[in-house]
Amino acid sequence: MKFPCSVRTTRDRWFKPGIAALFFLLAADLCAQGGPALLRSFREKPTAANRQAVERYAAARSRTQAGALAYLTLGVVDLDRSDFASARTNLRKARELLPRLKDYTGYLLASAEFGVNDFDKVRDYLDPVWDHKPASPLLPKAALLAARADIARGKPGDAIKILKKDPESLPQPEGFLALATALENAGDRADAAVQYQKVYYEYPLAPEASQAQAAVSRLKSAMGAGFPPAMPQAMLERASALITARRYADGKRELEKLTSQLAGAQRDLALVRIGAADYFAGETSPAYRYLASLKVADPEADAERLYYLLSCARRTRNDARIAEVLEELDRRYPKSPWRFSALLSAGNHYLLVNDTSKYVPFYAQAARDFPDDERADYCHWKVTWNSYIRRKADAAGLLHEHLERYPLSEKANTALYFLGRMAEEAGDLASAKSFFREVVMRYPNTYYAVLARERLDERNMRKVAASGAAVDLISRISLPKRVTQESFQPNSITKMRLERARELEAAGLEDWAENELRFGSEANEQPHILVMELARTAARRGAPDDGIRYIKRFVPSYLRMPLESAPPEFWRLAFPLPYRSYLERYSSQHSLDKFLMAGLVRQESEFNARAVSRSRAYGLTQVLPSTGRQLSRKVGLRRFSTSMLLRPDVNLRLGTYYLRSLLNQLDGSEVAALASYNAGKSRAVEWMKWGDFREPAEFIETIPFSETRNYVQSVLRNADFYRRLYAVQEKPSAAAGATPAPKIAPKAAAAKSASKKATSKKATSKKKPAGSAVKRSSQKR
Repeated sequence: MKFPCSVRTTRDRWFKPGIAALFFLLAADLCAQGGPALLRSFREKPTAANRQAVERYAAARSRTQAGALAYLTLGVVDLDRSDFASARTNLRKARELLPRLKDYTGYLLASAEFGVNDFDKVRDYLDPVWDHKPASPLLPKAALLAARADIARGKPGDAIKILKKDPESLPQPEGFLALATALENAGDRADAAVQYQKVYYEYPLAPEASQAQAAVSRLKSAMGAGFPPAMPQAMLERASALITARRYADGKRELEKLTSQLAGAQRDLALVRIGAADYFAGETSPAYRYLASLKVADPEADAERLYYLLSCARRTRNDARIAEVLEELDRRYPKSPWRFSALLSAGNHYLLVNDTSKYVPFYAQAARDFPDDERADYCHWKVTWNSYIRRKADAAGLLHEHLERYPLSEKANTALYFLGRMAEEAGDLASAKSFFREVVMRYPNTYYAVLARERLDERNMRKVAASGAAVDLISRISLPKRVTQESFQPNSITKMRLERARELEAAGLEDWAENELRFGSEANEQPHILVMELARTAARRGAPDDGIRYIKRFVPSYLRMPLESAPPEFWRLAFPLPYRSYLERYSSQHSLDKFLMAGLVRQESEFNARAVSRSRAYGLTQVLPSTGRQLSRKVGLRRFSTSMLLRPDVNLRLGTYYLRSLLNQLDGSEVAALASYNAGKSRAVEWMKWGDFREPAEFIETIPFSETRNYVQSVLRNADFYRRLYAVQEKPSAAAGATPAPKIAPKAAAAKSASKKATSKKATSKKKPAGSAVKRSSQKR
């Protein structure tokens, strides 16, 4: 009897009993794992022992799908190590028994033929890719492979045809480089030069840029005066891309070279951006001196110069210079978009110090003079909110105006909510109910929908009908359409995608399975269903954060979907709760609402226990090593090391302790504690003095940092989601260890709180206040 996973036991010259036993155990262990696990192990570690196990597994099942999948895996690993002959053998065995994956086996066989320089066969094997229904995710790669084979077999014309057919679908700049090579081989040096320059100027950070640069130099030498010059805009964009990538010195050098190659307005722009490069590099004084002495003739270039002068003045907190620059822009370039940017920058500058006498006029001018700018709604909202929080008579009118002018503004739901609060205070409960219902129906999963549901649930609100002046206002504005309910029953195309992805996953090709589902999602083939499969796969491999990001990317409207419009599994994948036992244990230990803590972790790390931020914050609650060391002493954790922050139990123990300490110092205010967690306690205490806040939402909306404001709202929104998904029959108010309802400490309490000794938080970057123990959350949603 032949065992499918038997191993060689014949004594050989190298035989040693211990080695043989170990080898036998390894192979037996792999076989015992089952097909998918065996193939996954081999893909991850293609050792000789693993290979023999897979070969025996495949041979024993050579006429079954399981065996074909094993041969497919062998072929993929063969290609990875450039063993093209072996790849051809294994892939031919797999092809016939995997009809749903014929485009994959075809592409892989074409790659193997290309590897052995049998270019004529490449096109034949790629036919299943072109013909596959639904469209194959391998189409772009196949087009590049076919083009390279055509070039290699002396048929550049065929390569040009396929590369020009759908250039937007090709991976770039590889596609442009291949097209340039084909054109050059076809003798069309002028068009080849254009394509090489496209790669060089538009993709300066790509490896292909250096190849393109060499080709450009070669063709320029060969063509002389016939060489097509690069477009000035492309040359400027290359420099801008380098600066955006923080390669300031490289970008500046490019700009300096361009001053001798360009003329007129383009040269003026290059001159101005030399100073901008210094500014972005942190060289504020040199940038200011250079820009102040620079004379350019082009009006837009000069307006840009003035904007960077204002930016330098803002960085050095020179209010007199800010005023001078704004006056000059108003006088000389009143319609320039750089004037809008300058007004916006000045408004933000004074917003951060709560100087309403300055920031309100700047925002008002920006919104009035540039109503069509995409940032005008932000400026109008700042004026509107100042009126509301100062209880001015024009507040209601400005809230109405904001909705009418900017119905798609991200603050539309905020305006609706506070109009409802104003109607409520005026005793117009019918209008208030209309506003609150509109928030819940159009923006069901936002922070303000959470608040609106609470208002609607109050006894006096339940007794009235939604009507009044609010109905007339709402009927006049074009608010975002309500998200229609999608069917979660897969159609035939979606079923095919799911089946193909599952076969690829069974072959240990999880990255290919993911690509199959991503391709279908990007093609809008029921992405809400395909993304659930992506998120499930991510959860199985212990990466719930990937699942969250898949849903955010492919179902971007998920926060506007009513809870009942999708199955519970969809929401649990979007709001996962791994490490639940640790989270509940330490939340209870520190008298925290466990759902609030879950909302915080989702915002900080998306439940990636091994997350490390750019500022070197670690783990689920994103704690710096220095802060972790301090907190570990307070919780009695001995022998602390940085690696311990990657342990979920340790990280949650420290994170819950820290949040509780903030709540204790801030009189139990959840919103102030969350603002402190993100931006530092000293700033949160200062912000609490900026108004006579009647409810937590007013404090949150007054936070000047957009990131912190969004962070606090998102954590509270997340907490509400977790409560609805995981509390079962538990009432929110009865949650174990729940904190009292959020409240804002009065100014006196804030002053008292400021004097308390605060637990040290982690150091931060320039944009984040010192003394914060957690990273910036990148405004995750």
